[in-house]
Amino acid sequence: MKRGLHTFIGLALVVVLSWPDTSHYFAQGIVTTAPWTGSWSTAPAITPDSGFNNQTIRQIVHTSIGGTAARLKFSNLFGEKPITIGDVHIARHSRGARTIANTDRQVTFNGQTYVTIPAGGSVQSDAVAFQVPALADIAVSIHIPSQTPPRSTGHIDAMQDVYIAPGNASADSTFSGGVANAAGGQSYYFLTNVDVMNAAATGAVVAFGASITDGMESTPNMNRRWPNRLADRLIRAGMNVGVLNQGISGNDFFTDGSGQAGLTRFGRDVLGQANVKWVIISDDAVNNLIGGDPPTAQRLIDAYQQLVKQANDAHVGAICSTLTPFEGVAEWTPDIESTRQTVNAFLRGRTSGCDAVLDLAAVLGDPAGADRASAYAPSYNSGDDLHPNDAGMQAIANAVDLNWFAALPPIDAPSACGRLTSGEGLGAGQSLAACSGNVALSMRDDGYLVAVLNGQAIWSSRVSGTPGVEVRMQEDGNLAMFDSNGAMVWQTHTSVPGSYALIQKDGHLVIYSPHGTALWSSAG
Repeated sequence: MKRGLHTFIGLALVVVLSWPDTSHYFAQGIVTTAPWTGSWSTAPAITPDSGFNNQTIRQIVHTSIGGTAARLKFSNLFGEKPITIGDVHIARHSRGARTIANTDRQVTFNGQTYVTIPAGGSVQSDAVAFQVPALADIAVSIHIPSQTPPRSTGHIDAMQDVYIAPGNASADSTFSGGVANAAGGQSYYFLTNVDVMNAAATGAVVAFGASITDGMESTPNMNRRWPNRLADRLIRAGMNVGVLNQGISGNDFFTDGSGQAGLTRFGRDVLGQANVKWVIISDDAVNNLIGGDPPTAQRLIDAYQQLVKQANDAHVGAICSTLTPFEGVAEWTPDIESTRQTVNAFLRGRTSGCDAVLDLAAVLGDPAGADRASAYAPSYNSGDDLHPNDAGMQAIANAVDLNWFAALPPIDAPSACGRLTSGEGLGAGQSLAACSGNVALSMRDDGYLVAVLNGQAIWSSRVSGTPGVEVRMQEDGNLAMFDSNGAMVWQTHTSVPGSYALIQKDGHLVIYSPHGTALWSSAG
């Protein structure tokens, strides 16, 4: 029987977050064991370049959620030899190749400014204290000190200008001598991930697919891919869910070439993402149907079932997309259309195993025909009968049910009277008694956090708007209240890891640092 997505997500919260990131980071004064969440990513493939030698690459990436710190990941997955990168900088983007100078921060690797990535390997940076903005462009600059082999690990058709400058220009906000890499076809190089520290994040959703997911035919440099538009909707709804784009143009389930085959890369590109909770399995199968040797419907169905099982085994919610129409492309035939219709009928059915269905065939198809037709609705057709235009990308994002991602951070029950330590909290209707017995901290059903002394409320969080349903002492030292969607609606704005909350015998709620310094008090 098909599981409800909300039931599945509840399980994911319990199991996935019981495996936090165990790495410790000691860069820029940050010490944490809190989970990271992906804010931006791109899927690694092979870029047809001639290599780099004493050059700086400045890459512009568009975030989904924000955070108080960042870490970066670089890949040499398809490299034939080790490569060295370094003097990496992260900064807010201004325009063109320029950055906002006073936002620039250097990034290190185990405290070092340069690092060598082995062939087939990857490297993750130390944490860097950097205010990552939500839904904004940031620039990542890397110096390549010595000759790299041709055919780098990167991402072609990124729909975003990338800039190259001679020598080491990583810290130069003007990027003197830098030019847009026109020959690279807007490719990313080596950089695959930007993760953030965001205590309110409920997880990340990975958009997994091919060129439609990748954003092909959307307006370049405008971040109008449908995963970007989904991130816009989530943030504006007050939901801290990272959106990670793992689309590769030309990718399909079974064939290496445009990146590794979808079935091969799913474990790395989806299940390996930071704090992943959901995946949207999108358009790889379209390329299988138009790639010259179309598989049977059953073979595609088996592929979907294999990916759904992998997601389920990893406690990740699987959202399956129906296959978009493509009548009009040269490879289309009635038999291929019949296969598409059969696969879509399976995905919509109760036996698919999918936790939810994003019905892109219904969203983008011409309403004049059967199954919303085998061709694109004219208003969503980019002109090639295969990819949506900007309006079609927005229509995909609009069709995503945000309730699929409603989730609350997990809380542990208080372990001592009057005290909330990291990870502990209260749900609606629960109270924490002080050790003195005549004082309590109560998370009321009306959404207020209230301190009660001798039966009388003497302080309230006075939250306005959406009521809170849970309060949690975060690992970063902030006491925070969340609504039913997992959005933070009240906080103490304290940020010393390891701090704790104490309801005192005088009725005051106080946040103390690990060394006993009062950081915040309800007394004002």
